[in-house]
Amino acid sequence: MHTGKRIHRKGGGWAWAAAALPLLLYLVVPVGYLALGAAPADVWQSLGQPAVRQAVGLSFATSLCAAACSVVLGAPLAVLSARATGRRRTLLDAVIDLPIVLPPAVAGVALLVLFGRRGPLGGLLEALGLPLAFTTAAVVMAQVFVSAPLFVRAAALGFRAVDPDIERAAMLDGARPWQVFRHVTLPLARPALLGGAVLGWARALGEFGATIIFAGNFPGRTQTMPLAIYMGFEVDLDTAVALSAILIACALAAMVGARHWMQRQGPAAEG
Repeated sequence: MHTGKRIHRKGGGWAWAAAALPLLLYLVVPVGYLALGAAPADVWQSLGQPAVRQAVGLSFATSLCAAACSVVLGAPLAVLSARATGRRRTLLDAVIDLPIVLPPAVAGVALLVLFGRRGPLGGLLEALGLPLAFTTAAVVMAQVFVSAPLFVRAAALGFRAVDPDIERAAMLDGARPWQVFRHVTLPLARPALLGGAVLGWARALGEFGATIIFAGNFPGRTQTMPLAIYMGFEVDLDTAVALSAILIACALAAMVGARHWMQRQGPAAEG
């Protein structure tokens, strides 16, 4: 009989660890070797190059902007997903997850076809003197397209974990729907939202495929760290390795921070 308590499964731990070890090593060793292979002195020397500093600064500026856009625009979508039921939730979740499973190059082509100079929206904006393709704004748009779904998924889990009885109790006490959301729902779901925002930021920081197609690779304007790494293989491998180490460190820190917030959220982290 189910007692409501979590059952801890024990036994066979070493067997499962041995079976999991090959893939774990395959995932960890190449990245770890790359990160440890970059000497701190080489990283600092690479950061002394103007082009590298521009790529690092542009990456952090655009990825933070993309993360902010994902939170502002994605929170309502996360609420809608959390409150949808049945086929509506299935369809909505499929649409949200689609950019995650699509190749980034497809995302870049889709954005270019719609917002490029010959696209229906891009042509209109071009006529108004507001070109998007191959600009810094295009970098942010590409990053939002591929990273926002990660935030929406995490935020939706957080909203779904909020006990509806708590919200109903607040409404019975006279709180309006917006007050319930602001003072009850949002604080309870905040760890999941922060964790999702960090994950989205990390994904935006490492975005490459959609960016190079929709925004191009122009130093100081659209060349982010991933694009500079790509160019570094043809020009300076040491610079590419140093930038890779920076991205790995940022991604690791983001993942650890996001997992910490998701664990604090409790049930939402378990889906």
